[in-house]
Amino acid sequence: MSEAVVILITVPTTEVGRQIANELLEKKLAACVNIFPAFHSIYRWEGKIVTDEEVLLLVKTRRELVDDQVIPVVKGIHPYEVPEIIALPVMQGSQSYLDWIQAETQ
Repeated sequence: MSEAVVILITVPTTEVGRQIANELLEKKLAACVNIFPAFHSIYRWEGKIVTDEEVLLLVKTRRELVDDQVIPVVKGIHPYEVPEIIALPVMQGSQSYLDWIQAETQ
């Protein structure tokens, strides 16, 4: 059984989030993508502190799909020069849910 991960991706708009979510789901690179509505991000960019309104995607997938498949798909759609794409391991969870992630991804 492969390792499940949750990927955090911030995007500028819900529309961009839906484009990424649909592409990942169509390609069977994610079992589920949650889109969280607008929140404020404060970060340092090019030597300045910047505040933006962003949308957060939570992508449920398998670890082995991240580097070679998920990241290139996201970068191909994402408008940011350096998009946030951070995969976190799932340490524990409902076995039936983890099995579902496995079944719904390539």
